[in-house]
Amino acid sequence: MPAPHRHKRGSMGYSPRKRAASETPRLTSWPEGGNQPKLQGFAGYKAGMTHAFVEDYRPTSTTTGQEIQIPVTVLETPPMRIAAIRFYEQTSYGMKTLTELWAENIQKELARLLPIPKKKKGTKNWDEIEELHVDDVRAIAYTQPRLVTGIPKKKPELMELRIGGGVIKDRIKYAKSILGKEIHITDFTKEGEMIDVVAVTTGKGFQGHVKRWGVKLLTHKNSKHRRMVGTLGPWHPNYVMSEVPQAGQMGYHQRTEYNKRILKIGDNGEEITPNGGFIRYGIVRNRYIILHGSIPGPVKRLIRLRDPIRRRGVKVEKAPEITYISTESKQGV
Repeated sequence: MPAPHRHKRGSMGYSPRKRAASETPRLTSWPEGGNQPKLQGFAGYKAGMTHAFVEDYRPTSTTTGQEIQIPVTVLETPPMRIAAIRFYEQTSYGMKTLTELWAENIQKELARLLPIPKKKKGTKNWDEIEELHVDDVRAIAYTQPRLVTGIPKKKPELMELRIGGGVIKDRIKYAKSILGKEIHITDFTKEGEMIDVVAVTTGKGFQGHVKRWGVKLLTHKNSKHRRMVGTLGPWHPNYVMSEVPQAGQMGYHQRTEYNKRILKIGDNGEEITPNGGFIRYGIVRNRYIILHGSIPGPVKRLIRLRDPIRRRGVKVEKAPEITYISTESKQGV
């Protein structure tokens, strides 16, 4: 008779599970834009979670039209600034940088991150850009953590945001209009829309293979131990294969959650700050957004937002109606 088989325990989909190279997530894919040029990304800071009562907007749900309780995540989204515009050309070897145009009014906080370039004689102007063969336009934006009292840092995070939609000529014109200026979350999205959330998960350090991969404990008849791997594999091949679950780094991995709905974009943080403030964060003082469900990362983690690349879910004409947001203390105050 053939030997019985079973499926592998634990997902190998994200192997190797090693620490993220940077706490600022890196995006390599962007969706196609619409008819008008716009920014396809933004960034914020995770303040915490609470719960809210909303009217169920899903047409196939058993509670359609009724008031339901859902978990929500609050992100504080202070305005970002555009430091430069980068232009790309599509080649047989992939996207290659053509040139960059930097703003003149760059804040001094950015000098904590990198040397601020000075304008040189060879720098191209906007008239010369229109003559180049440009295939993609992206904005180099940086955050302003000094505006957020819950984040104990002054050094901004630098990232690339794609400008999508319309034709290249319209994108270049839009990029020229935002260079050196502040951008807000409303320049990126609106209430009721779906977005992708990218963040680095909570780090858990070095963990054993049982917690890391969820393998079964050994029986009590095993000698001296239960939380040890049963076997490292066959004699041949005479090396330990990568599929064998072993101890190592757990957490602090970059992960993407697709299609998270924006329930609300607000200006007054007092509306959603719990009594005593969010735990390990404090008070929300800037513009904020409320997302349906949970997202990766601990409190204070930088969260990158992107237009949905795999758009799914119910398309709503207006944002779901929120009837109540809990502001009860999360620490028993």
